[in-house]
Amino acid sequence: MAPDALVRLQKVSKVFPGGIVGLDSVDLDIAPGEFLTLLGPSGCGKTTSLRVIAGFESPTSGNVLLEGRDITGLRPFDRPVNTVFQDYALFPHMDVAANVGFGLSLRKMSGTEQAKRIREALDMVGLADKLRARVSELSGGQRQRVALARAIVCEPRVLLLDEPLSALDAHLREQMQVELKRLQSRLGTTFVMVTHDQTEALSISDRIVVMNKGRIEQIAAPATLYDRPATRFVASFIGTMNLLQSLFVGRDGERLRFAAGELPLEATSDSSETPAAGDTRTIGVRPEDLLAASESGEGTAPARVSGVVFHGRTLRLHA
Repeated sequence: MAPDALVRLQKVSKVFPGGIVGLDSVDLDIAPGEFLTLLGPSGCGKTTSLRVIAGFESPTSGNVLLEGRDITGLRPFDRPVNTVFQDYALFPHMDVAANVGFGLSLRKMSGTEQAKRIREALDMVGLADKLRARVSELSGGQRQRVALARAIVCEPRVLLLDEPLSALDAHLREQMQVELKRLQSRLGTTFVMVTHDQTEALSISDRIVVMNKGRIEQIAAPATLYDRPATRFVASFIGTMNLLQSLFVGRDGERLRFAAGELPLEATSDSSETPAAGDTRTIGVRPEDLLAASESGEGTAPARVSGVVFHGRTLRLHA
């Protein structure tokens, strides 16, 4: 594990009543200043991981460390960690300034310093002109920004985001993705986000943790995750991929030659191990790596198109 990890989960497991396994011996290092995303389908353990870091859930076994200090038993408000919730959790009877400054009011801090921090936080999220607005007067995107301002005003070491963009429409969600990354880069704070939206994760993360059934399938940068998925689950979950049962034909250096029916395929391998003649492997091919050819030739295979899906500037063919 990385010696400079800001947050570390060590063999963390969580078993809920009824024997339901939420996390199964999870090891995870989160670096200072990175934007890390926990990605996976519903029930995979991503939200449970976030809640364990925040202190809202106690692990059944294992430890949570922050800068090398064991914080497993610390209460949520004793941790230098803030959370932006999916539903924003704003106080409707308070104005924007009171919502943002709520956490500061619990600290021994002068009114002048509180007001200064509130203004700075709202300026960072582009809501300096909404200081006295009521929450009920704000749009969904503005409420999201207020929730972010409230989270950063206390200057946490780690900011946790639980499906922060899921309630927004597609256009606003894309806009807020840019805003989140901009804010994280400006603050230099470690962001840990939970989402089930792979496009969202790929667009703003430094690293992505793909989870499935309480375990980590792969941790990698977005490009690595997309181009070199470590498991069949990751390959099928990230983007769209054709998974083809293929017969091993031979090897040329690092390139392995396969045949999926009449379709010849080549794959690179970092391993010196060569499959035995006649062995089968699952080869993943992205749709964008395939072209429709009008004539047969080298590197082609016959196919009958069964459907065409319009994707704006591209068409996706199903065969």
